[in-house]
Parts: sequence; C-alpha cells; structure tokens
Amino acid sequence: MTDKLIIRKTIADELPQILALYPLAFPDEELRPVVSRLIEGEAQVLSLAAFKGEALVAHVLFTIFGDEGDKGAGALLAPLGVVPDHQGQGVGNALVNDGLTRLGAMGVRQAFVFGDPAYYGRFGFQTERQVLTPYPLSEEYGDDAWQSSLLAGRAPLTAGRLSLPEPWMEPALWGS
Repeated sequence: MTDKLIIRKTIADELPQILALYPLAFPDEELRPVVSRLIEGEAQVLSLAAFKGEALVAHVLFTIFGDEGDKGAGALLAPLGVVPDHQGQGVGNALVNDGLTRLGAMGVRQAFVFGDPAYYGRFGFQTERQVLTPYPLSEEYGDDAWQSSLLAGRAPLTAGRLSLPEPWMEPALWGS
C-alpha cells in the first residue's frame, strides 16, 4: 500500500525534521541557518511540508513581506527541498501549487523566486525585471533566474529593490 501525500502547514515540533531534510536535498548548500531563523524568528512565513505516512519528504518556505506599507503584498519562495528518493514524483510541484493557492487566499499579490526558469515556469513564474533582488545577482545565474508570478489577477508590486526580513539580507544567499 502506498502512503498518500499529505500537505499541511508545519508545526514548531517539526523543525528538526525540516532541518534534516535540507542537507539531503541540497548537499552542496547550507540552507539550515536561514530556514531556522525564518521559522523561529519574527518574519511572517508560510511553511508547508509534504508527508508520506509519518515521513516528511519535502518542505517549502514562503517569506511574506510588504510593499510601501502594504503588509503581505509579496512572498519569496525559498527554499524548496525534496528528499532525493521522492524527487521527480510531483511532490515539489504539489507543494508549490498548494503554497501559491494559500498565498492568493491570504491576499498576497505577487510571488518571487530565484531559481531554474524551466522548473518554475510551470507555475506561471516569468522573468522579473521591475522588482529587484536585495543584492545584484551573480552573472553565473543568468538574467532569467529571478522570476515572479502575479497571484489571482492582482496588481504587481511597485518597481524597486525588495526589502526582505533580516535572514535574507546576506549577499551570499543571492550569489553576490
């Protein structure tokens, strides 16, 4: 019998499981400090996990931020991690779609991501040129890696540079 995929908001007791997932999903990157600081800190986040049975198999974090006094206007999708033996099975897709639906219902206008355009394009993300990352991106990532998607037909954020919660304000996280 195959366990059904369950997606839900995470709870505080699951932080150790969430942090254990990221070195498996990203063996060459250390994402645990930023994930921990965002989940445990004062930033407004939407933290979703996918479970098969009791096993946490994937996690996505959306950091919600404001735009010129419009609290909750945008959200940064990062990171998204899936354990290797569940990659390529639609788990990440299910998490991202669920998160974008929840963000739209919360009134978030626009979601942003720094990632592979071929992957994130399937969710409606397109290259973003008006709203800029907190730090210039390294040329190695290409011009199309910074992307956004409007949620539920809402107006885009004001052009300019993103102002994100402190855990995201480290140049190394942006390839700078």
